[in-house]
Amino acid sequence: MNVLRKVVGIKDLRDARAALPEPVGFVPTMGFLHEGHLSLVRRAREQSASVIVSIFVNPTQFAPTDDLDAYPRDLERDAALLQEAGADLLWTPTPEIMYPPNFQTWVDVDGLTQPLEGEKRPGHFRGVTTVVTKLFNAVQPQKAFFGQKDAQQAAVIRQMVRDLNMPIEILIQPIVRERDGLAMSSRNTYLNPAERQAALVLSKSLAAAQSAYKKGERNAETLRGMMEEIIKAEPLARLEYVSCADYDTLEELRELTGKSLLSMAVYIGRTRLIDNRVLG
Repeated sequence: MNVLRKVVGIKDLRDARAALPEPVGFVPTMGFLHEGHLSLVRRAREQSASVIVSIFVNPTQFAPTDDLDAYPRDLERDAALLQEAGADLLWTPTPEIMYPPNFQTWVDVDGLTQPLEGEKRPGHFRGVTTVVTKLFNAVQPQKAFFGQKDAQQAAVIRQMVRDLNMPIEILIQPIVRERDGLAMSSRNTYLNPAERQAALVLSKSLAAAQSAYKKGERNAETLRGMMEEIIKAEPLARLEYVSCADYDTLEELRELTGKSLLSMAVYIGRTRLIDNRVLG
């Protein structure tokens, strides 16, 4: 059975990394792992000689109004799940390691971070791209694995890696869903039973738009309107945005002619959930 090694400091990480067979696959997470995360680890195991996972709840991607301290954490449970999934090394840096005193260097991706999540969560992607760059620099993987559920994040990281000539292959894996269709998320634990049932409106609205697309609908405004109508019919849901955009540029579409992304952000009670589907 694989024995998971756990380290905290960057020197310990680099020493352990140097002893691992190449190529190295990397899965960055914020912990409180679910099947979506573990599917990334298993895919990394299939495609890499060694697998490193990081757990770091990154404070710079949270807005001042977000409750950083309330983000769920269970390191002991996570480590057990990672060992079972086949990870070789778990790195758990502290905020002091990632952002030492007098830290003043940031990584920004401009265009892709402006719409959707970027518009609703100013500064979020600067925190994401900065911490992912630091994680990549520390781990030095050949491959990195991300989930499709954070579709805009995946697009931003792909752009960043291309722009900065990082020698890393970015592999985006499908969304893992509960049996009833709800996209797996650490934030699902915030939902009470009634909210958990109401949260199905996200996947239902996406499924309806996808069904219309398969029947020939190509007008983006029609698809957006269909999703919006379904979400607004749920009393516990508060819509933040729906989008039908180009898959690569994230520009809103009038007509769907190629690979496109349906996405949304919806509050269910006080919990903000996101979901998406790829068309074409």
